Amino acid sequence: MTDDEQRRPVTTAATSLGILERLKSGGPMGPTGLASELGLAKSTVHRHLKTLEREGFVVPDDDGYRVGLRLLDFGIYARDQHQLYEVAKPKLDELAEQTGEKVWCVTEEQGRGFHLYGAAGAHSVRTPAREGTRSYLHQLAAGKAILSAFPDERVRDIVDRHGLPAKTPRTITDPDALFEELATIRERGFALNREEIVPKLHAVGVAVTDNEGHPVGAISISGPSNRLRGDRLTGDLADLLLGAANEVEINLNFS
Repeated sequence: MTDDEQRRPVTTAATSLGILERLKSGGPMGPTGLASELGLAKSTVHRHLKTLEREGFVVPDDDGYRVGLRLLDFGIYARDQHQLYEVAKPKLDELAEQTGEKVWCVTEEQGRGFHLYGAAGAHSVRTPAREGTRSYLHQLAAGKAILSAFPDERVRDIVDRHGLPAKTPRTITDPDALFEELATIRERGFALNREEIVPKLHAVGVAVTDNEGHPVGAISISGPSNRLRGDRLTGDLADLLLGAANEVEINLNFS
């Protein structure tokens, strides 16, 4: 099989996945609306919906079709296969209780960040992130911590593939600025996010690496900018995360 053949998408699969993506991002919708948004014939969309419904991946409701719970099984299975989730979860729960803030465990796959697990403290705030959310690594404290543990060549590959899209006016969108920040993160050991993905939200993140220094993921603490600032952000919480990441790394290496 040639490289072009390997890169060429299977149209049928791509159509079904496009329907699922649209239902996930926009909520329930019927065949007519989906056909219009996806630029497909209504009959084509209808056939795909019926196949997906038969397998439990979509289910009909009053507004058309919605994502089915069959996908939940796949998502939980995928997460449970990641060793970091099992090892880091107790530590994240402990950090959330200790700090009162939201604590996340994030990993990288195909150049994007995935939220494996989140623990909510007593004073944590709600954000769009949820378990399973896929994000751009450069927009997250945890993501930048992961990038800092990669060699520059790998970071360039990720930037070339996914770009540096902005989420807020404070998101890094310039490659030179990103590499400059990654160098700073490597020196001090932790990454910061100051309103780069959600306005008025700050975060600090630390990479979790294996015995050879390769990033397995990262853990982060996030909260309102008025609480996570100054010495609390770059001192107390950063130190907590550095210690927690070290514990998780040891447990990973001997699990």
